[in-house]
Amino acid sequence: MHRRALLGGALAAPAILSIPVRAQGAITLNGASQFNDEHAFTRCLAKFEEAVKLYYGKPINFVLHKNSSLGLEKQYFEYMAQGRAVDYAIVSPAHMSTFSRAAPFIDAPFIFRDLAHWDNVLQHDLLKPVADEIEKRARVMLIGYAGGGVRNIFANKPLRTVADLRGLKVRVQGAPIWSRTFQAVGMSPTVIAYNEIYNAIQNGVIDAGENEAAGVEQMRFFEVAPQLALTQHAITIRPLCFSSATFAKLPNDLQAAIRRAGREAAIFGRQIESQEDETKLDALEKAGRLKRVEFTERAQMKRLVDPVMQAYAKEIDAEPILRRIDATAA
Repeated sequence: MHRRALLGGALAAPAILSIPVRAQGAITLNGASQFNDEHAFTRCLAKFEEAVKLYYGKPINFVLHKNSSLGLEKQYFEYMAQGRAVDYAIVSPAHMSTFSRAAPFIDAPFIFRDLAHWDNVLQHDLLKPVADEIEKRARVMLIGYAGGGVRNIFANKPLRTVADLRGLKVRVQGAPIWSRTFQAVGMSPTVIAYNEIYNAIQNGVIDAGENEAAGVEQMRFFEVAPQLALTQHAITIRPLCFSSATFAKLPNDLQAAIRRAGREAAIFGRQIESQEDETKLDALEKAGRLKRVEFTERAQMKRLVDPVMQAYAKEIDAEPILRRIDATAA
């Protein structure tokens, strides 16, 4: 048996190593989350731990490092790709783009019509070609798909139409497709680290950001950008990832338990995040912390984005996947 150990302690990334050693016959797996116990991602990872223990049926230890104690999702993915420090985590596809151009396609803007369409795409495993490429190039396995949050734009002013979005300085994720699609609508996107968004809006560097309800609540974005424009421009897919380097060292029965647990935990994660979206926004609005603003031109916004998405799919050889997604019924 092997134990995954963290050496060097803190966030000094290059110094953190995972060294396999014997530890009382039990394997230890290290996970990471940017968030606290209440966040959907952390709860999904806790469910994964619970399910692995159930299906494996032998002693195994899990250490889940929460509240960004090991950095942010981009670092988690790099660690997993390198086979050190982090064995499992939930990571936004945008942070995988260094290893796979197709990765951000998983939850790019306007891929999904609604939650029913999103769920059907996942149930039919239409994203498998992208997952296969990520595993081959990054040596990180996508063992399940969490997510389900509907992303909207939070800003320091009300936004109701495409005209209102023109010139908007908005933070986007690092994958180029996010900048391209937001530029197509007329916005001025900029890439800023997730943990710097609050201060950037507060200091006037940007006017807005975009996120699902869980992120808006957790990061308290409503304090600096209380106007939530219901653009519904994306539905999140947040892969539950596992390091291929770690996986290869594990016994076959534990590998089987991890694959089964990953699928089940991700379904649990999808259910709680999609169900809690509305609940969280209701609570924030009732408390006077946030105001939902009806966005009346989503269809026009999508028409502006569609050519960019089609060109992007062609560029990354994902046209067949996009066609299958478009043809999938809700």
